[in-house]
Amino acid sequence: MTDNDKVRLRALIERQDCVVSRAQALACGITRNALTHRLRQGGPWQPLLPGVYLTVSGTPTLVQKEMAAILYGGPRSVITGAAALRHHGMPAPDSEVIDILIPAARHRQSVSYVMAHRTTRMPKLVFGPPSRDYALPARAAADAARWLTDLREVRAVVAGAVQSKRCTVAELSEELRAGGVRDSALLRLVLEEVGEGVRSAPEAELRVLIGKARLPMPLFNPRLYLLDGTFIAQPDAWWPEASVAIEVDSKSWHFQEATWEHTMDRHSDLGQYSIVTLHFTPHKIRTEPAFVIKRMTNAYNSGITRPRLAIRTVPAKRQPAQTAR
Repeated sequence: MTDNDKVRLRALIERQDCVVSRAQALACGITRNALTHRLRQGGPWQPLLPGVYLTVSGTPTLVQKEMAAILYGGPRSVITGAAALRHHGMPAPDSEVIDILIPAARHRQSVSYVMAHRTTRMPKLVFGPPSRDYALPARAAADAARWLTDLREVRAVVAGAVQSKRCTVAELSEELRAGGVRDSALLRLVLEEVGEGVRSAPEAELRVLIGKARLPMPLFNPRLYLLDGTFIAQPDAWWPEASVAIEVDSKSWHFQEATWEHTMDRHSDLGQYSIVTLHFTPHKIRTEPAFVIKRMTNAYNSGITRPRLAIRTVPAKRQPAQTAR
């Protein structure tokens, strides 16, 4: 190797978090014999994926694994799904798999921790450092949701995406439309729930129980006001005709401690205006559905026999679309 080759290789290794491809190493002047020597048992380099190497010893970091996935996928490869959600600081399914999008004309097999997805709909906009491209939040969330088979996990992905404010319902809906019907059933169902005001997986499960109880569907996450315009609260579910509210009490579904404390204050706000409020935990909704249905049914039937409270209700609305970054 010439001195210039060594400088180029060092710069490449630094830029790519100590990960290089075989083609890159050879282009920097390393001979095939020298490459084999570096990759020997106990040598300074180690293979990560076919044709992709880690140039330091030890266990690769998540960033190094993602860099290797991009190099394995080839030019224009984009990280999406759960790995991209984590990169954006959004709630993501617990998975060690790194999903990459690659142009449809390129053939790459899924291998090790990398799941390769050939597509004719490569993202037009991406995010990340110069050496790694990540799908934008809406595409990452939609892809993650399409590849999940558990409805509860899909609800968690969509709720996390919307509540983190990294993307809007409109953007997710556009991803659903653009991606076609394949693997879309669960995502479509969850977006319909969100369209009715549902904002978390436990709220969606509550909605299912309300349907099983054959009760009228309440409004989800509406804003309640006194007639003079004083804001009261925004309960998780609300039957205006019965003056009954439901709160799903789960600290894990609030992203910040302050949000949890605000929720506790909201419970007090409802009570001081004579609003009957039912409190259920996600665990109770999942494990004791008969109990939850009975409580809701009794509260609703009692509520519609009482004079209706003088409260103005403003239903939750879909979030407006945002300009892509």
